Amino acid sequence: MARPEFHHHPPTASAHVPETRAPYHARVEAGRLSREQRRGQLLTVAQQLFSTEGYHHVSMDDIAERANVTKPVLYRHFPSKLDLYLAIVDARGQDLLAAIDEAVRPVVAGAPGDGRDVVAAIVRAYVTFVDAAGEASTLLFESDVTHDPAVRARVESASRDAAQRIADVLVHVTDLDASAARTVAVALVAMAQGAAIHRLRQDEAPSAEQTADLVARLAWAGVAGLVREGRPTPLPDDDLGSSHT
Repeated sequence: MARPEFHHHPPTASAHVPETRAPYHARVEAGRLSREQRRGQLLTVAQQLFSTEGYHHVSMDDIAERANVTKPVLYRHFPSKLDLYLAIVDARGQDLLAAIDEAVRPVVAGAPGDGRDVVAAIVRAYVTFVDAAGEASTLLFESDVTHDPAVRARVESASRDAAQRIADVLVHVTDLDASAARTVAVALVAMAQGAAIHRLRQDEAPSAEQTADLVARLAWAGVAGLVREGRPTPLPDDDLGSSHT
């Protein structure tokens, strides 16, 4: 079934319409972009609009106007608004997974420390991701395009993969089996995600390090009882995330 597009109705003759066309030099420069540069520009513009207005309140007309391109140019890169939205979601999802991989790498490699390092690393990864992505992070965490099961699965895929990667690490440092580790990972993700989004929207929130430490201390009281005695041996590189490759 075709997905409805939401378009702005043209103003009446009596309405005051502010000038929105970009200066001539800006329009000339916009025409000189390569295909990849144009795609990147469209993704950036659409991400900003989707993040601030929501998917259902943004039309392809809005995106084309903000990007200062014609609709045929926009559709040449993205066949539909949903395709454009999902391209943004996929890109931010890769950013999230990269942040998690980077954060837990020392733990996976067997660096000195204990299981609390895992918790702090997870929270730090989410804070780092949200700090970099800003409100665009909500396209993964608070998407308003989840009624269709296939679309919901695509939007939530990064969070599922993140939980699985964290579960792989928890199996490595605790005595949990894979199923239990997955449950704990999902809970840790919820805590980290909530704290990171809260910090983003508060004017006087703790620093990134303080946030990671606070949530790690909160979670540690429960996780500490699960960690096995002694430092585990390093986890082989191909084991991390192996269940979803």
